[in-house]
Amino acid sequence: MDRLKGKTALVFGAGSSATEGGLSNGEAVALFFAREGAFVVCADMRGEAAESTCQKIKNEGGSAVAIACNVTRSDEVKAAIDHATAVSGRFDILHNNVGVEQLGGPVETEEEDWDRVHNVNLKSVFLACKHAIPVMEKQGGGSIINVSSTASIRWSGTPFIAYNSSKAAVNHVTRIVARQYAPKQIRCNAIIPGYMDTPHIRTLYKDLDPSAFADKMRERDAKCPMGRQGTSADVANAAVFLASDEASYITGQLLVVDGGWTI
Repeated sequence: MDRLKGKTALVFGAGSSATEGGLSNGEAVALFFAREGAFVVCADMRGEAAESTCQKIKNEGGSAVAIACNVTRSDEVKAAIDHATAVSGRFDILHNNVGVEQLGGPVETEEEDWDRVHNVNLKSVFLACKHAIPVMEKQGGGSIINVSSTASIRWSGTPFIAYNSSKAAVNHVTRIVARQYAPKQIRCNAIIPGYMDTPHIRTLYKDLDPSAFADKMRERDAKCPMGRQGTSADVANAAVFLASDEASYITGQLLVVDGGWTI
């Protein structure tokens, strides 16, 4: 407990757009940060989604505020970081969780879809780092955590080249930022989740009949060497570690959380 006590964390993508139950990755990270004593600023495109996560934190006795933010807009990202700093007096942890997918290989993917996916998945990380790093420099350090995907490092069996490309770029941006700002004590790491049983996945397959849905989930479980998919808690636990002082000498790492799938 209290591994993040006294720290302020900003989680972009802290809400959930899924309609099925359970915590999204962003919700879980925000909640776990708060459980470890952090003051959490919950940011999401949908203000009501951010507020929902904020209320979950408060219901457990934690401290949080909610803010609506479009992560592809520089002014809104800067405003969110300024707000996080103003309400608590400091800014320690930046967690970039926002991401979208678009099915299709290089032939099928429309140019506007390529641009949209890269704007959300990659430009958002660039903008968040652009505005967060000067604040972290002034206070002597901080932790940046970017959420990538195993699709960034291997063929997943599904063609979505814009997603593959944008997440691969997130990995390298993570390492470059880590090296450039290591002398400033600003750490930058990425979490690479594999197959996850999350509300996003359950919503994706919600129109299947119960038998077909069960088959699909068993199929996903079977692809994982450990025999099961991960959960949002697995991602959140990794994020807590990377955000904490326990990881004070860890930077530029791509932490794969996939039960061995990419081995």
